[in-house]
Amino acid sequence: MKQYNVAIVGATGLVGQTFIKVLEQRNFPIESISLFASDRSAGKKMFVNHQEIEVKETAPESFQGIDIALFSAGADISLHFSPIAAQAGAVVIDNSAAFRMIPAVPLVVPEVNPEDIKKHKGIIANPNCSTIQMVVALYPLHKVNPIKRIIVDTYQAVSGTGSAAIDELTMQAKQVLEGQGTIPHVYPHQIAFNILPEIDVFLDNGYTKEEWKMVNETRKIMHADDIAISATCARVPVFNGHSEAVHVEFSQTMSPDEARRILSQAPGVKLLDDPVISLYPQPWSASGTDEVYVGRIRQDVSHPRGLAMWIAADNVRKGAALNAVQIAEEIIKREWIHPKGGADEKVRALIDSDGNSL
Repeated sequence: MKQYNVAIVGATGLVGQTFIKVLEQRNFPIESISLFASDRSAGKKMFVNHQEIEVKETAPESFQGIDIALFSAGADISLHFSPIAAQAGAVVIDNSAAFRMIPAVPLVVPEVNPEDIKKHKGIIANPNCSTIQMVVALYPLHKVNPIKRIIVDTYQAVSGTGSAAIDELTMQAKQVLEGQGTIPHVYPHQIAFNILPEIDVFLDNGYTKEEWKMVNETRKIMHADDIAISATCARVPVFNGHSEAVHVEFSQTMSPDEARRILSQAPGVKLLDDPVISLYPQPWSASGTDEVYVGRIRQDVSHPRGLAMWIAADNVRKGAALNAVQIAEEIIKREWIHPKGGADEKVRALIDSDGNSL
């Protein structure tokens, strides 16, 4: 079996560390691995497959000889270095929002639209964490009975913001329990024992950028521009694992039993749905696992063609690192990885086709 030279950009961050863990757990065929981060993290040592690897500062020459580059270092870094990596012959799988809505860049969830990978021109975008788990659960139903409308409310863990947010929740919870005051740094308000209906910046239409991502990304991934979608995204004092309350309107009536039957056979989905014994998805139990969990499937009494359900998943794994690694695995399985130096013309075509420089 062929092995590949892999690079991780943003290796010391929460998603970067999870990249390493997922690659090890899935026995990804690694010939060599290079770890990159900012100058602040350069020189740190990390272990990959029991081998100590030194983290280096990301530079233009970092990607020579790299086959697959996994990025999770923020949009600015991705915008600067992803085209450089692609021009060096690497297939870039980027976890930031930098390229998601560029028409010529595939936005991929392997359980939903793996064929889109083939259209890549050096860069593939990893969707937003909350979008990923929703489309994994809804797409199997959509294939059988096209969805007309989605109303989703998310309950998103602080790990979606990174390690600093986890530390802040830990510190604030301790301060509140000891009767002390808190001073927020990561979020605009205290997150401990609180809920913040604000993720990313507010837009002129009253929605946040996170909510608008769910609208646009869902339509692009599912190739369904006509689905009506409204999202409300909230940050909750949970360390890891996003949850979602989803109300779906279908083209035709679908019973809860039919939905359960479809989802019980769907890739990447695990059905937990027995209210008699309080069996339903929870972020605590989803944390550290790979599946998207679905439960509390019931008729939406407000609409004759509607269903309501509850979804939970590990946002750092399936919502970020795992999904990116699954994209890489799909490229290898289908032999869609390009030889070294073959991406130059494709990247130029990508720039030209969108009319904007990457």
